[in-house]
Amino acid sequence: MNREFDRKTAVVTGACGAVGAEVVTALAARGAAVTAVDRDGRGLCDLVERLQRGGLRVAGRQVDIASGPAVESLVDQVEREVGPIDIVVNAADLVRTGSAVGLTEEDWTQSFAVNAHAVFHLSRAAAARMVPRRGGAIVTIAASPVAHQGGLAAYAASKAAATAYVNGLAAEVARFGVRCSVVSPVEGPVLRPVDEVGQASGVAGVVAAVLAGVSGLAGYVGGAAVGA
Repeated sequence: MNREFDRKTAVVTGACGAVGAEVVTALAARGAAVTAVDRDGRGLCDLVERLQRGGLRVAGRQVDIASGPAVESLVDQVEREVGPIDIVVNAADLVRTGSAVGLTEEDWTQSFAVNAHAVFHLSRAAAARMVPRRGGAIVTIAASPVAHQGGLAAYAASKAAATAYVNGLAAEVARFGVRCSVVSPVEGPVLRPVDEVGQASGVAGVVAAVLAGVSGLAGYVGGAAVGA
């Protein structure tokens, strides 16, 4: 097995989701010490126990990533107990379906809390520590708003906000050796990727695009979208 991430420390949100769990597994199998983050405590325990039985370095943290103070505490704890964070993958995802005029305020608020605010909190906290070390990678899984059917207005808007923030962050931190990229899945609530770079389908395709972004092997990183 490729050990390209030996001695690297990674944090992955949405770790109990289909994509998040595969990203955790792929990074750990390649040598990274991975902190898997999710609100699903039982699912997190099952994931961590399964991977630890396979000899992989994975720890679980049940955290509300929509909370800025909770995320700062998480990042501090990981850096203190595991090591300096080299890799962040924002894989948490919340889909609230419904017509644009029928969405409730809770639908809108929760969509932004998970899909945008959480990306802001973790990316900002990690980048603030990566910049002085002059290295790191932040990959965010987010769809393009132009790729959606009707009924996904809150999802599209919140993911667009996350993408815009990552673009701005990338412009500021690239000169310090910190890479930021967005992976736009083809499947799930998305119909097509933002662009044609590295296009693939299914969970495996998304994971491959994430690994490319982390490795700096994507066709275009630094805030650009990598189709998956």
